[in-house]
Amino acid sequence: MLRFSGYLCAVMGARNYLPVRGFCVGPPSSSSVNLKGKSFLTLKDFTSEEIKHLLWTASDLKYRIKHKGQNLPLLQGKSIAMIFEKRSTRTRISTETGFALLGGHPCFLTLKDIHLGTNESTTDTARVLSGLTDLVLARVYKHSVLEELARESSVPIINGLSDLYHPIQILADYLTLQEHYGFLEGLKVAWIGDSNNVLNSFMMSAAKLGIHLRIATPKGYEPDASMTETAKRLTKECGTTLLLTNDPLEAAHQSNVLVTDTWVSMGMEEQKKQRLMDFSGYQITLQTAKVATPDWTFLHCLPRKQEEVDDEVFYSTRSLVFPEAENRKWTIMGLMVSLLTDFSPEIPKPKF
Repeated sequence: MLRFSGYLCAVMGARNYLPVRGFCVGPPSSSSVNLKGKSFLTLKDFTSEEIKHLLWTASDLKYRIKHKGQNLPLLQGKSIAMIFEKRSTRTRISTETGFALLGGHPCFLTLKDIHLGTNESTTDTARVLSGLTDLVLARVYKHSVLEELARESSVPIINGLSDLYHPIQILADYLTLQEHYGFLEGLKVAWIGDSNNVLNSFMMSAAKLGIHLRIATPKGYEPDASMTETAKRLTKECGTTLLLTNDPLEAAHQSNVLVTDTWVSMGMEEQKKQRLMDFSGYQITLQTAKVATPDWTFLHCLPRKQEEVDDEVFYSTRSLVFPEAENRKWTIMGLMVSLLTDFSPEIPKPKF
């Protein structure tokens, strides 16, 4: 067997399948999940099995392309329009290189390149792009823009980030944790910081994978009431737990995973001084980790600032931030393939 990125990938013969950490033993089973033609705006709209299928597809592509060196031109002849109202490193590079690696043609578009919302309505833009491309990824300020694109488009729309959700980031987080621990069900994830679009995506999906979510935010920065209501309902339905607190150490207590994000997002620069004061005591350090489980790990979607997490944690062997960043590529590839083709993974289904 070959060891890759914290989990074992089996050398699979024609008939025999070896045990693999994080994977079921036996031949690959066909999945009944079919996401072809569906838009991806929020994980709230996806079932447990659909999320698992996306992660399985990402794992399959990563194993076959990265570790086996296979050429899989699954998107040959297809194109994607990539609309970016906000700048990005990981979202742009992962989508652009991933789509090209699968044989397709990515088109990167800023607001200086197209007329979205200025000389041309969002409705007209959606209809035009539907006739010119096979898929649209949009990284926008307002989630309502994505919703309008999805209503008016005849091709799938992917949320590359909005003010409400960042679902493609969470897929990468889940893949990273599954690779590291070999499973997801039963993990306790502690979110320590601001209630933002990344946290909202965790809240709409963690329970569906059997993950217990523990959230610590300063007073006045708690999650939106409607998000909390939905998360509580999912928690009850899935038999998991949800903790909301203003104490970082309470959230970190006996958690497997410590997660944070920026406290000052793009567009909030004028609030920086006040926010840094309000988030005093929320920096993740080794003192925070002392109350976590012995196998604790750390995640951050990047870019990172030192007030959010110190160097001892960020650059430690417990930090998974760089595998997490790489997995943005494999998960967006798995998502794009799932939305555009009838692809079925070949590797055994991961253990979730």
